[in-house]
Amino acid sequence: MEPRLDYFPFAQPALKAQMSIEGYLKQSSLGHKLLELVKLRVSQINGCAFCVNMHINLLREAGVPTEKIDLLVVWRESPVYTARERAAFEWAESVTLLADTGVPDATYEEVAEHFDDAELVDLTWNIASINSWNRLSVSFRKLPEIKQAAVRA
Repeated sequence: MEPRLDYFPFAQPALKAQMSIEGYLKQSSLGHKLLELVKLRVSQINGCAFCVNMHINLLREAGVPTEKIDLLVVWRESPVYTARERAAFEWAESVTLLADTGVPDATYEEVAEHFDDAELVDLTWNIASINSWNRLSVSFRKLPEIKQAAVRA
């Protein structure tokens, strides 16, 4: 696959606004690890190789156990996630696939048991933000940044 367009030089005000959202989310009470796990799950759903690779690396750097990274694609069948993480993943999937799911009341009720109102809004902003990044990266075929050692292997 060949990249189509490097979107970073364009629409700088929009990218600055998007980065501002990312900066806000870093200050949220959700915590870096949960935010990154959710970004990874959404990126898996959207098939964004660039973002999957980036968020896996960020999770590794943050010291997230390998099992939590490796098993995220099958989180429902994996015992390594907390009830709060599971609720976040369910919410992330429903919001990401909202044309199919309509974000049902049962999903909202489940996530609301684990997140207060402010956290739920921040979680949803996180999901919306990574969906935006995924749409840019997939549309313009942004390639993952692969370390040379991995390429040689």
